[in-house]
Formats: sequence, structure tokens, C-alpha cells
Amino acid sequence: MTATQARPETERKGTRASRSDRSRLPGEALPLLLLPPPTPTMYRQACRLLLLRSPGGAGGRAASAGARSFSTALPAEPVQDEAFVEAWKKVAPNIEPPKTPLSFMKPRPPTPSSIPAKLTVNFVLPYQTELGNKEVDMVIVPATTGQMGVLPGHVATIAELKPGVLSVHDGNDVTKYFVSSGFAFIHANSVTDVVAVEAVPIDRIDPSLVQKGLAEFTQKLSSATTDLERAEAQIGVDVHSSLNAAITG
Repeated sequence: MTATQARPETERKGTRASRSDRSRLPGEALPLLLLPPPTPTMYRQACRLLLLRSPGGAGGRAASAGARSFSTALPAEPVQDEAFVEAWKKVAPNIEPPKTPLSFMKPRPPTPSSIPAKLTVNFVLPYQTELGNKEVDMVIVPATTGQMGVLPGHVATIAELKPGVLSVHDGNDVTKYFVSSGFAFIHANSVTDVVAVEAVPIDRIDPSLVQKGLAEFTQKLSSATTDLERAEAQIGVDVHSSLNAAITG
């Protein structure tokens, strides 16, 4: 490029500078400020500055007391799962640990030194609670290994339930339910949680309908031609047989 070609460019730059120095005329657009594109170095410096300004960063202790954290929300309540919090701090020390399900659960009472006189039972279904914190003498659940009686002081156990009768004994009163399936969680502090998919009191079962259903599913089982039909019919026979045994026994 010759000197004569560079001169107009210099004059144009000088014109821009002179026009930016003077006051802006009415209706005149503001001059554009062109910034260079961000580079990896700029990103690294920005991350370093953010860490220094954060309360848990390397410069957090030396920062002023009025320095704000990333969130304006109130500080979270202490999480009860201490093991999770410690593990989280090792991985992400600058981020508040999230709440775990344990922080929303009500803690169980401690295991008493002596066996209590009553057993606390919680019997729940997906749509309602049959028994809530009810103190009884004993509960018998239809486990897959057989009928299992639970008394106060029972060892901690988890039992899978099969179709059968669940009976709750409170003095001379015995309440019986037919349950389809579920689980029984027996805790060491004499608390038992029974979770069933479906349950109905025995006195609400119609014996004639049970006999009719048992006959229908027995016929379907004998005439089944596929594995699916055979499996569905077998489930119907098992459930109605258990219902029949519950109301007759």
C-alpha cells in the first residue's frame, strides 16, 4: 500500500476520533464499540474470579462479610444425611448440597432399652391409610414364607406378602383383612409398616362371588392355549382360592 493510499484511511480514522470527541448531534446514532471475541484465557480468568468471590472459594474467607453468594434464597436447613453431605463437599465444595429424601422424613424414635408392651402398626394402601400409628398386641401377616406373627420386640425384618389374611390383634378384638400383595417392614423399635397393593376387610367379601370367580378361572386355566392365558388364569385361581380360604377358615 502506498503513502497516498494510506492517507485517506488515516484521515478517516482522525475524522472518527474527532467526531467521537465532540458532543453528539440530535438524532445521531451512538458509535459502536467493537469488542474482541472471548478467548479460553478469558473464560479461565472469569471462573477464577467467580471462585474467589464465592463464600466457599479460596478467597471467600478473606472476602468482606457483605459479599453475597450466588443465590439470594435463605440458607438451607442442615441436611440430616451427614455422609452424603461430606461426600458432596469433596466433589463440589463451592455448591450447596441438595436435600436428600432423608431430610424430609421424620426420624424414627430410638430403639427402647426394654421391650414395650404394645406394637405400633402402620397399614397403608396406595389410596388410603387403614391403620396409622395404632398400638396393638400382635399382627399376623401372610408372608411368602408362611404366616408370620409380629410381637413387640421382633427382630428387624422385611417380608414380602402373598394373597392371604392379615389379622390385627388388640386384646380380644381381632380385625382381619384380605391383602393381595405387598411388603411388611418390621423395625427393631417395635414399629411395623405394612404396605399392600389392595386390601379389604374379610366381612365385606361376598362368598358367592368368590365361588363364582374361582369356577370361572378354573375353567379358563383348563382351556388356556397360550402361556399368557395360562398365567392370567393361574393368578385368578390363586387369588380366589386364597379368598375362599380366608372366608371359610
